[in-house]
Amino acid sequence: MAGRTESLQNITMTGGGAYSLATRGAEDVINAATQIVLEALDSINISENQDLFTFSDMGTADGGTSLKMVEKLIHSLQKIAPQININIVYADQPKNDFNGLVQTVLGLGHFTSYLESTKNVFPLFSANSFYKQILPDNTLDFGFSATAMHWLSAKPCDISHHVHMVGAQGEEYQRFSEHGKKDWETILLHRARELRSGGQLVLANFCRDENGKYLGNTTGVNMFTNFADIWQGFLDQGRIRPEEYRNMTLPQYYNTVEEFSAPLKKSESSVYLAGLRLKKIETRITPCPFAEAFKDHQDAQRFAEEYIPTIRSWNESIFFGALDIQRPLKERKKIIHDYYQTYQKQVQESPELHRMDYVHAFIVIEKI
Repeated sequence: MAGRTESLQNITMTGGGAYSLATRGAEDVINAATQIVLEALDSINISENQDLFTFSDMGTADGGTSLKMVEKLIHSLQKIAPQININIVYADQPKNDFNGLVQTVLGLGHFTSYLESTKNVFPLFSANSFYKQILPDNTLDFGFSATAMHWLSAKPCDISHHVHMVGAQGEEYQRFSEHGKKDWETILLHRARELRSGGQLVLANFCRDENGKYLGNTTGVNMFTNFADIWQGFLDQGRIRPEEYRNMTLPQYYNTVEEFSAPLKKSESSVYLAGLRLKKIETRITPCPFAEAFKDHQDAQRFAEEYIPTIRSWNESIFFGALDIQRPLKERKKIIHDYYQTYQKQVQESPELHRMDYVHAFIVIEKI
């Protein structure tokens, strides 16, 4: 087991707008959060003559999944203050596809942009991740993030016999748990500095819910266990080496409701002392759109061909990065291609067993 945390070099979502096209479920989650966003907006004291409002979308990827929600927020704001100037700050880590993000927001990609139907709206782009302060102190009115903050700032260690913390045990699990706790507090402390008094945060974060369910583990095949089993099979077949198997650990942590809530409720915590208060937290399961569609069309091949890209969009870079860079590029690409083809074949053979339901904690936080 590694004795130190490992900096992250390989986390990228699929670029060119393909991420939002492939991850329809992620958009469904944001659409489900929209009413929560608008209710939180209503709690902010906005005057008719207010001249500026700043909103941030953190961990935005290519920006496509939040377009509809942002448009509704803008229209709600402009009903209150028709002449208000609105900054929409899109933030993600430096390796994000910012060209794709800009094209999406400006309406030059696959999606219609809210900029075509609004005025006095100014999109801004930041390559600071949510592990850093993105905006100056006391300038943010509303912060938002969805399906992003489960990515850790570093990999705490390699997991011996799995690829994700949901399968970790003993000391390895403890290292992920401690790292997840510190990262969550870091995220919150940066937001506490950015937010104005009365400002709101709405976060839709992956979690382990009250029944132990999490992404890809609501019924049928456990997605993460299947990842590990296929990767183990490649090791057994000699397709990958032992060190490549060990390197394939997803740098993610799924908090529980209790873990999300703790720093916002304990009066002695640095987060609480910085002024953040938990207003609301609830868990929801958003059905896998591809599995739901399969119930109607009953085409196993179509389901498999639609389902695998949504998985591949957020973890291919990690699997690819686990392979020895001394391998020829063509060989590495072949291994990754065959890996996802193996998964796709399983889905096509037993489609009723596979689905990637989204399990989120919807969190509303206020700065007093």
